[in-house]
Amino acid sequence: MERNYTEEHKYMLAKKKVEKIKGFYWHLAAYIVVNVFISTIIIIGLTTEDNEPFIDAITNFGVYATWLFWGIGLFFHWLGTFGTNIFFNKDWENRKIEEYIKEFDEKRR
Repeated sequence: MERNYTEEHKYMLAKKKVEKIKGFYWHLAAYIVVNVFISTIIIIGLTTEDNEPFIDAITNFGVYATWLFWGIGLFFHWLGTFGTNIFFNKDWENRKIEEYIKEFDEKRR
């Protein structure tokens, strides 16, 4: 079923998509900056206050906990922005179908 959009409607849909992508990239930038800051503070705190060796400080789960849990949320934001068909879209399906057709043809020879 093909939809017939007006030019204005197409523009609004495209603008909304661009805003979602922009929002995701801002979220990604905040994720990186804030988590680097938090990890640095935790590592410095562990090495100075607790006198832990640096190698023990960087292997502490607390350093990576916000990366992990916020990263899960970031992943779902990515899915909401780009969708699940980024990997298994129609082009991928068509390529795989053609690949299997060639493979079946070669086996019949």
